Amino acid sequence: MQLGMVGLGRMGANMTRRLMRGGHTMVVSDLSADAVKGIAGEGAVASSSLDDLVSKLNPPRAAWIMVPAGDPTEKTVQALISTMQVGDAIIDGGNSNFKDDVRRSKLCAAKGVHYVDVGTSGGVWGLERGYCMMIGGPKETVQRLDPIFKTLAPGRGDIPRTPGREKMAGTAENGYIHCGPSGSGHFVKMVHNGIEYGMMQAYAEGFDIFKNATSKELPEDIRYDLNLPDIAEVWRRGSVVSSWLLDLTAIALTENPTLSEYSGFVQDSGEGRWTIQAALEEAVPAEVLTAALYTRFRSRQDHTFAEKMLSAMRQKFGGHVEPKSH
Repeated sequence: MQLGMVGLGRMGANMTRRLMRGGHTMVVSDLSADAVKGIAGEGAVASSSLDDLVSKLNPPRAAWIMVPAGDPTEKTVQALISTMQVGDAIIDGGNSNFKDDVRRSKLCAAKGVHYVDVGTSGGVWGLERGYCMMIGGPKETVQRLDPIFKTLAPGRGDIPRTPGREKMAGTAENGYIHCGPSGSGHFVKMVHNGIEYGMMQAYAEGFDIFKNATSKELPEDIRYDLNLPDIAEVWRRGSVVSSWLLDLTAIALTENPTLSEYSGFVQDSGEGRWTIQAALEEAVPAEVLTAALYTRFRSRQDHTFAEKMLSAMRQKFGGHVEPKSH
């Protein structure tokens, strides 16, 4: 298929590369002319503006937006709506609030343009591993774009099949699903990120307890000088708490068991806050996710080893670079 990619940052550029490897034709746009030139040198079609990008796409067109959530995405959607035609599709693959998707989908529908929201997980590793995608939007449009999603997704790989799954249809085993109407894709990704906060916090607190097992406040006979890289590694091997986040933790601890290059200042990207807001609106208790979010707020005041663990995991899966420790 032919697809326009707007935004050539860490994820947009690698998604473009993965799609080109899969045989798709990519027309690219970015505020950085150098970024466009670089990807064009790898086989993409360069464009000088959003209007130019749309002009180089064949109807029914499809343009994937991979720019920061909020105002940059809003301005890009508005610009594309003004130049796209009936039957074209706008895909937001960033981390937009699902309520913004619902509003934008109505604006697009008024112009006959289809709007698809895609919650995308995979971070800087997605080029090789593939991207897990949670998709919202009109069923017919999502089906038309399926070759794009199939190429970006990781596929079944070597993950053992869930017992009984052979009786079920769908694309979930390939790493992507159509969740439902507009906004549902980013809603599922939002909660995914909220859960991610909680999982990361649990690992971080556990390893903080290990690190402080040498505390002079403890009786000498129950002080333990533990090998944190070895603990992370052994848990990867058959433990019920194994996960990709633990894999990344093991990498970070192997590189530097003290994590001294991390400050412990931990940002939140927005989805955690929105998850808690959704829980409040639904009157659903979310104690763990709420506590994990508040810990990120506190991390900006004083830093523990647990927060350095969180910084390390964020850097490993998403390329997020926290301020260095002083």
